[in-house]
Amino acid sequence: MLNIIAAILVFGLVVLVHEFGHFLLAKLNGIGVVEFSIGMGPRLISRQMGETRYSIKLLPFGGSCMMLGEDEKASDPKAFGNKSVWARISVIFAGPAFNFILAFLFAVIIVMNLGYEKFAVSSVTEGSPAAEAGLMPGDVITRLNSRKITAYEDILVYMMANPGESLEIQYNRPLEDGSGYEKMETTLTPEYSEEEGRYLMGVAFSGQYVKPQSLGEVLYYSGYQVKYCITSTFDSLKMLVTGTVKVDEAVAGPVRIVSMIGDNVEQSREAGVKVMLLTLCYWSLILSASLGIMNLLPIPALDGGRLVFLLIEAVRGKAIDQEKEGMIHMAGLFLLMALMVLVLFNDIRNLM
Repeated sequence: MLNIIAAILVFGLVVLVHEFGHFLLAKLNGIGVVEFSIGMGPRLISRQMGETRYSIKLLPFGGSCMMLGEDEKASDPKAFGNKSVWARISVIFAGPAFNFILAFLFAVIIVMNLGYEKFAVSSVTEGSPAAEAGLMPGDVITRLNSRKITAYEDILVYMMANPGESLEIQYNRPLEDGSGYEKMETTLTPEYSEEEGRYLMGVAFSGQYVKPQSLGEVLYYSGYQVKYCITSTFDSLKMLVTGTVKVDEAVAGPVRIVSMIGDNVEQSREAGVKVMLLTLCYWSLILSASLGIMNLLPIPALDGGRLVFLLIEAVRGKAIDQEKEGMIHMAGLFLLMALMVLVLFNDIRNLM
C-alpha cells in the first residue's frame, strides 16, 4: 500500500509543478486565478484565499489552474484574454517549462549519487555487420547518423526507433600507448536476428558508472538525462505512428504508471532506503520530462495547441475569434477525454 501511495505522490508532484508554473506566471502577469487544484473530480479539501480557491480533489490524477477569462470574453482587466500575447504565451509555456526544470533537478540528484555511464564495445561477433565494418573491442561509439551517443541506452533506443536503418557510425579508438584516441568513421547495416526478434549490429557493450569530478560534469550529465527522456519520448511517438510497437504496449495511463512505479519501489526496498528514493527520483525525472513534451504537442486543449493559436496571433497581430478557438479546444478536450477512457480501460485490462 505504501508503494502505491509513494507512486501517487510522485505523479501528483509532477502535475503540481506543471500547474504551479501556469499559476506563478499568471500571478506575475497580473492574471486572476479562479482556482488552483490538484487532482480531478469532486473537491476533498478546499480553501478560498483572496481571489483564488485552492483545492485537492478526489482523483489523484491531473490538476488545473483555472484563470479568469481563459476560455471566454471578460471585461475584467485581470482576465487572461486582456493581457498581451507574450504574457499569455509565457503563462501557457510555463507549465511544460517547470516540468523540464523539475526533471533537471531530479537528474542532478541522480547523477550526484550514481554518477554517469562510461561504456565501450566489449566484443564483436565474427562475421557480423560490425566486424565487417571494422569495429573492435575498446571502441567508443559517439554518434549514430545524426544522433549523438552519450550512453548505451542512446544506441538501444535509436535502433528500436529506426529498425534496419543503415548506420553512419562515428567512434573513438584508444591509441595503443594510452595517450589518447583516434576519431574514426564507418558504415554498416544491422541484420535482423530471428532469435532476438530485432536488428543487431553484432556487438556487445560493457560499461561502468563514474562519479562526476566537477560541477560542470554534474550539470552536463544531468542535462543529458533530461535530453534522453525528451528524445526517447519522440522516438516512442515515432514507433507508435510507424507501427513498430503496438498502442497497448506504448501507451500507459495513470493507473498503469502508478502500478509500474509501485512495483519498482517494492523491488528497490530490499536494497535500502537510498535506492528506493533514487528509484522515485528516476520515475519523477521520466514523468516530468515526458509530461512537458506531451503538453507541448500542437493538439487542441493541450498547452501546445494553445501556443499555436497564440503564436499565430503574435505573427498576424490579431487574435483568432475566441469563440471559434474555444470550440476547437472543446472538441480537442472531448477527444482527449475519450482517449483517457480508452487508456484507462487498457490499463485495467493489462493489470488483470
